[in-house]
Amino acid sequence: MAVAPALPAQPLNSTKPGAAIVDSDIRQEEALSKTEAGKVITAIDRTRENIGTVRKTTRLDTVDIVFLTDAARSEGGPPPAIENKVKQHQDDVAELRQEIEANALLFNAIDSRRVLAEDVLAVEFDNPGKIVIYAAAKPPK
Repeated sequence: MAVAPALPAQPLNSTKPGAAIVDSDIRQEEALSKTEAGKVITAIDRTRENIGTVRKTTRLDTVDIVFLTDAARSEGGPPPAIENKVKQHQDDVAELRQEIEANALLFNAIDSRRVLAEDVLAVEFDNPGKIVIYAAAKPPK
């Protein structure tokens, strides 16, 4: 019978769940989808190749979450250009969201900012150790 090594557990009384597990700098910014549309559409076009990278990601120095506040469901959702791109790549986007939910590091990063996986439109790996997550959501108050 094999014995698995004990893994450090996240303290239950932690006030920063993402930071305790992720051990990354989690930053957030607010932007309008019309100003970020080009970047978001490019990232959506790269979703298929980014799925594999998300699957393999175990450590990141920086997680940037870009809240596209005017694309939140409460605001009517993403503008047509982004919405059409998401529909064009809907299977890949759905798989990306599943991979984010399955990746403890990324899931805890978005969860720490109260972003649902279903609100993630795309991800972009800026450079080694950095990911940008585009979310059609408003930041927590």
